[in-house]
Amino acid sequence: MDKSSGGDKYNIETAEILANEAQHLPVAEATPIYEQLLLLFPTAAKFWRQYVEAYMATNNDDATKQIFSRCLLHCLQIPLWRCYIRFIRKVNDKKGMEGQEETRKAFDFMLNCVGADIASGPVWMEYIAFLKSLPAINGQEESHRMTTVRKVYQKAIVTPTHHIEQLWKDYENFENSVSRQLAKGLISEYQPKYNSARAVYRERKKYVDEIDWNMLAVPPSGSYKEEMQWIAWKRLLSFEKGNPQRIDTASSNKRIIFTYEQCLMYMYHYPDIWYDYATWHATSGSIDAAIKVFQRALKALPDSEMLRYACAELEESRGAIQAAKKIYESLLGDGVNATSLSHIQMAHNVFEAGLKRFMHEPFYILEYADFLIRMNDDQNIRALFERALSSLPPEESVEVWKKFTQFEQTYGDLASMLKVEQRRKEALSGAEDGTTLESSLQDIVSRYSFMDLWPCSSNDLDHLTRQEWLTKNINKKVEKYILANGTIVTDKTSMANISTTSPKIVYPDTSKMVIYDPKHTLGAGAGTNAFDEILKATPPALVAFLANLPAVEGPTPNVDIVLSICLQSDLPTGQSAKTGISTQVQTGKAGIPSQLSAGYAPATSELSGSTKSHPVPSGVSLKPGSNRQYGKRKESDRQEDDDSTTVQSQPLPRDAFRIRQYQKARASSASQTGSVSYGSAFSGDLSGSTG
Repeated sequence: MDKSSGGDKYNIETAEILANEAQHLPVAEATPIYEQLLLLFPTAAKFWRQYVEAYMATNNDDATKQIFSRCLLHCLQIPLWRCYIRFIRKVNDKKGMEGQEETRKAFDFMLNCVGADIASGPVWMEYIAFLKSLPAINGQEESHRMTTVRKVYQKAIVTPTHHIEQLWKDYENFENSVSRQLAKGLISEYQPKYNSARAVYRERKKYVDEIDWNMLAVPPSGSYKEEMQWIAWKRLLSFEKGNPQRIDTASSNKRIIFTYEQCLMYMYHYPDIWYDYATWHATSGSIDAAIKVFQRALKALPDSEMLRYACAELEESRGAIQAAKKIYESLLGDGVNATSLSHIQMAHNVFEAGLKRFMHEPFYILEYADFLIRMNDDQNIRALFERALSSLPPEESVEVWKKFTQFEQTYGDLASMLKVEQRRKEALSGAEDGTTLESSLQDIVSRYSFMDLWPCSSNDLDHLTRQEWLTKNINKKVEKYILANGTIVTDKTSMANISTTSPKIVYPDTSKMVIYDPKHTLGAGAGTNAFDEILKATPPALVAFLANLPAVEGPTPNVDIVLSICLQSDLPTGQSAKTGISTQVQTGKAGIPSQLSAGYAPATSELSGSTKSHPVPSGVSLKPGSNRQYGKRKESDRQEDDDSTTVQSQPLPRDAFRIRQYQKARASSASQTGSVSYGSAFSGDLSGSTG
């Protein structure tokens, strides 16, 4: 139960165990335990009762009175108060008439505080029994005693308690015992009041039965039980605020106060309950009572900034500027633990002071409004707009009206939104371009759009925008010019300003694009020579063999490894094979085998001179180096941009297993497009001629 133990210090099971142990200890040893418990649970009536009974058992009247003074007014629980009246009667029993009067005053005090409790029936009965037991020396005293008893009965029978029916029966018997003739009139007078109280009791009991009267007040943890108790108290408070018994306002308010005080015994750590209680006092006209509730709330929840702001606001609203300032300064503290929010709240006063000087500056109004919006201060935002718009001329209030409208569209209800929009139209009629502002679908779009979300399509939005422009210029003679790119020019000056602007749209030249592969980046000129050397060293028979391999699916092998193995093998290199290949490569005629003459499909249109790109066959990857000299002819008299550029102008793939795929793709392309210029499938160095 150490206070430094974080959330565990409110452990209910531990508290119950300690309280039980303290009951079996001498009062001197039990006192520190009770003090520790009550420091954490200051509204726990059952702990207070155990504590005070421990001192009553030792006949320590002074200590007992001191404990009662600490707890009675904030622990409105019948068992604790019955303990109090028992102590009072014990102290005054032997004091004669003086003691009897003290006891009577104590009963009156008790019933004034807890007489409205639904469980107060036994207290009323005990008080009546005490009054009946008082001695009467003469007839006058007897008459006075009977009058006092009658008044207490009449209060008891109109108080909705568990014992209301028993009290009514006792009252009937009492009146009949005094005077049957007088009893008939009194009983008929109070019968309707009793019936009303009994009906309210039955209704109230439904709400009271949902409340756990043994619950300890702990900070909200979000448990189901706590939430159900919070709801139960909210329902009971709402029931009492409805004045179900239809009693006078003062009596009704007294019952509501009693219910709030009982609620705080269990919802002690709930700031919303404190705020509701103080706000109810303020709306009822009791500002002083509301301030006292806030002060108690800040003592109970010293870390609650919300309650501090609410209290400061109430102080400021009643003109207590210094008191409000003191609360704000407490928020600032020593400057170390102060939040930025508390400094911003001081900024509110700065804005308000500046308003006296800059009331006619629309931009100042807008900045102040933005600040209040961020602070969620709806009431002062609307007040600011009203003050500003009442002093600004129409031609300077356009932006303020716009901000006011946007605020109501975002935070107001439909009625307030429509009202402000209508006021804006009336105030700015003729101020914006000399036209009357009328309702249109633009209003709907403005109300129900959010950021980049619109309640219409882009076409609808363009159409509405165009209509709005036409509406504003409906009475103007505008000479429009529509350019080739769709630009609308409304006067000749604008036309002259853009007359020199070319409508041609410049696109990037994609015909020179190549696929970037950083893994095969070579130095300038290194790629062509290295690849040519490989081809020169490759036997023609191997080239023919590779070109005639059938198409296969799946991953391709590492070409460098395959070529290195092949180059180390003893492959036939007959002259006929060399001659055949050389001749076929040189001639480029119909006699060339399709596997070699087909070439490969280019990735772009660089071969044909077209500006459109063609897709690369699936699974094919071009891997040129950073230097594009692969596609250049060696002869200086050749033109680089010849429309009939052959496959020699394209970089060759290092993967020899893909050559055949390129060749077949080239053959397929040729069959679709008609005639194709053929050249060597490889570099001109292979055949010794590029012609």
